[in-house]
Amino acid sequence: MPATVIVGLQWGDEGKGKTTDFLAEQVAVVVRYQGGDNAGHTVVVGEETVKLQLCPSGVLYPHITSVIGNGVVVNPATLIRELDMLIGKGVDVSRVRVSRSAHVIMPYHVALDKANESRLAGAKVGTTGRGIGPAYGDRAWRLGLRMEDLVVEERLRERITRALEDKNLLLESMGADRFDVEPLVARCLAWGERLRPHLDDSTWIVQDALRRGDHVLLEGAQGALLDLDHGSYPFVTSSNPVAGGACTGGGIGPLQVDEVIGVMKAYATRVGSGPFPTELFDETGRGIAERGREFGTVTGRARRVGWFDTVPLRYAVAVNSASAIVLNKLDILSGIETIKLCVAYEIDGQRVDKWPSSGARLANAVPIYEDFPGWEQPIHDVRSLADLPENARRYVSALEEHAGVPIVFVSVGPERTQTIERAWRPMRHRPGALA
Repeated sequence: MPATVIVGLQWGDEGKGKTTDFLAEQVAVVVRYQGGDNAGHTVVVGEETVKLQLCPSGVLYPHITSVIGNGVVVNPATLIRELDMLIGKGVDVSRVRVSRSAHVIMPYHVALDKANESRLAGAKVGTTGRGIGPAYGDRAWRLGLRMEDLVVEERLRERITRALEDKNLLLESMGADRFDVEPLVARCLAWGERLRPHLDDSTWIVQDALRRGDHVLLEGAQGALLDLDHGSYPFVTSSNPVAGGACTGGGIGPLQVDEVIGVMKAYATRVGSGPFPTELFDETGRGIAERGREFGTVTGRARRVGWFDTVPLRYAVAVNSASAIVLNKLDILSGIETIKLCVAYEIDGQRVDKWPSSGARLANAVPIYEDFPGWEQPIHDVRSLADLPENARRYVSALEEHAGVPIVFVSVGPERTQTIERAWRPMRHRPGALA
């Protein structure tokens, strides 16, 4: 059975939660492989809306083992609140597993994140202030705490003491409060005691599942354009949402991935700072934002809205080796008379068809649009491509042509059932496998 990676092809918020939830019924293990509680997934089941920050979207299925992989940075307080919320909704969380190797977001990481953004003022990156960057920074500096440290008091105290020597100096230099060792140790031990039953070796959970022939789904947060290495740096996240991040953050090898499903929505959104060539500032943009409920799952911040941009789409498909695409929120475009599709940029007087690696060049990009006639009728009840309005089909076909890979699911509403599904999706066959 395959390992499937689900990855965002835009700036995040593409609807990966619904996609994972829709596919999860067929799988045994769902793994979240990067990011932290700065990224949320919203899943709608009937009248129930569940907002998740750390647990994979598959947690709502009782048969699934939900894994928070080693590539995730975990705020234990957030995770405990999320588990309590799920228990309150009648969800069995006994199968949730957290990698012992996942790094811990400490209170001083959150304080440093907020203090630094405040210091940067007009030049701020636009983080969520949840300590994600500082936690990943400590991981790279080999100063971080891992989830396994929360249950070993002596090691915990030693690592916190070492970390605070530098953290308190930084915090004081930015006018923020210091942290004391012992209160942090006590808090961490309490977290560790509560989460101890969920701590496990996530790599072997995944490897054993694949060896048994189980289907494993690996779920990313954010999107390819926010990738630390491949996104619009420096206005990016601190991890690797691209499909390659599933290998390092989920504990699998490249040859174990049989399909990469890229997720995108029928228009573009972005949160935080950074260049956004197709951004809309008019009534059309405000209407899309309102109908699409474009507010951050975690922060509640209003998302910036723009027309769909095929320039980064082609790049995202390439760097993720996407084999298929899920198109979400097509229904939000109903009622728009003319839909614009960005097909290239003009930068310094020249046409540019490839995503520029330079953030400065992207900031100077002027979109070149093609116009598509819209459709008036709502499409929430449509369940086949043939039943979509002709103009909607033309728009979907144009997106598919620019992507160069098939669109296999089209979402026309937030619920699982509001999905148009093609009868097939391509997979990469492993060497020696039957065609």
